[in-house]
Amino acid sequence: MIETSRRGFLGASAALPTAVAISHSRMVDDARIAADLERYVGFGIKRAGGVGDTACGNWLASALQAAGYKIERQQISVPYFESHTAELVCEGLEASVHPQPIVVPTGPNGVSGPLVRVDGQGRWEGAMEGAIALIDLPFARWSSLFTKSAHEPIRKAVAARAAAVVAITNGPTGKLIALNTDGRNPMFGCPLALIAPDDAGQFLAFAMARRNARLRIEGKGGRRPAFNFVGRLERGRGRWLVVSTPRSGWFACAGERGPGVAVWLDLARRAAQHFTNHNLAFICNTGHEYEYLGAAEAMRQIAPPAQETDFWLHLGANVAARDWHTLGGHISPLPSADSQRYLSISPDLLALAAKIFAGQPGLEAPISSGKMSAGELDEVIKAGYAPAAGVFGIHRFHHVAEDDIRCLNSSATVEAADSFFSFLIKMSALTA
Repeated sequence: MIETSRRGFLGASAALPTAVAISHSRMVDDARIAADLERYVGFGIKRAGGVGDTACGNWLASALQAAGYKIERQQISVPYFESHTAELVCEGLEASVHPQPIVVPTGPNGVSGPLVRVDGQGRWEGAMEGAIALIDLPFARWSSLFTKSAHEPIRKAVAARAAAVVAITNGPTGKLIALNTDGRNPMFGCPLALIAPDDAGQFLAFAMARRNARLRIEGKGGRRPAFNFVGRLERGRGRWLVVSTPRSGWFACAGERGPGVAVWLDLARRAAQHFTNHNLAFICNTGHEYEYLGAAEAMRQIAPPAQETDFWLHLGANVAARDWHTLGGHISPLPSADSQRYLSISPDLLALAAKIFAGQPGLEAPISSGKMSAGELDEVIKAGYAPAAGVFGIHRFHHVAEDDIRCLNSSATVEAADSFFSFLIKMSALTA
């Protein structure tokens, strides 16, 4: 459990007038946030070290530099794979698959063998050796291959000497859901791919009959450079406020990453004008999809020391993505934000956060970081930063290629930005 570094927070936060927290509220620039959201989406696919990720990072660094921050970049190494063939073929039926990084290619002839269905608990009938395991994952809003319910069925099939694995990412859209993974080594020793539920039905039927299939994954891969950066504004105070966000991801990441990036950028611009009691550090990480590889590297080099940091705010996934109605296969957008977003925060700050974020779905019910944290907030807490807070979540189109501009919710993003700025004002006053 995380202990706050300032024992007087409970009494101090109760005594500090709410007016202090809202005195700078509604200075948020709605139009600029909307423009920042669209610009983020416009960079396209943002896999770490790729064209979109690099261009996005350059834009954000330039924006902070224009606001008066001194920029320091940190070069890191990330995996990549550019596929030219990724397919599963059985009985003349062919479907595209998503090679799971770090990719183990099949070679030009592919991997052939009987297709065998494996259920969500890792059970199957008959022999597995030499087969292509078709893992029928449970229904979920998937995010990471490290999740036990994703990892275990695959591990069991590989341990039984499956020649290759194809996992069905059953989720709320019927589309393929990419999974975060280790950024240093392949998690399994055989070729592994993902397939959309929409494409998997007939292959499941083939697997029940153990029909012969072929998985083929070819392309160019290896490692490439990418960069984190920090924008620092030193006031000569010796104490730091830190705000961080990742920018990279498997696809365009509109709802997943866009609101967090837009709020982060808005906070950086406003903090430069209004916060004078603390040094400021705004950190932007790449490599998020490789199980927070960039965040871990940032902790080692560009983050302020934990003992000199009064508060760390991390803006992760689903800060303010759009929610949707679904009924009978029909989907329609809602004006509200997806409620599957979590505000995890040091225990002494729960009451303060609940007051400031009242009425915002998901955020209005903050949870103690001593009970639950996830994503890059884990890296922050493990590195000893306290007090700390972070947003994480999985919206309906999380890690799906269709997480595009339709998933943005500009008004919810503006509301979140305003509340986080009010929260930072409180934290600055409490820790000064």
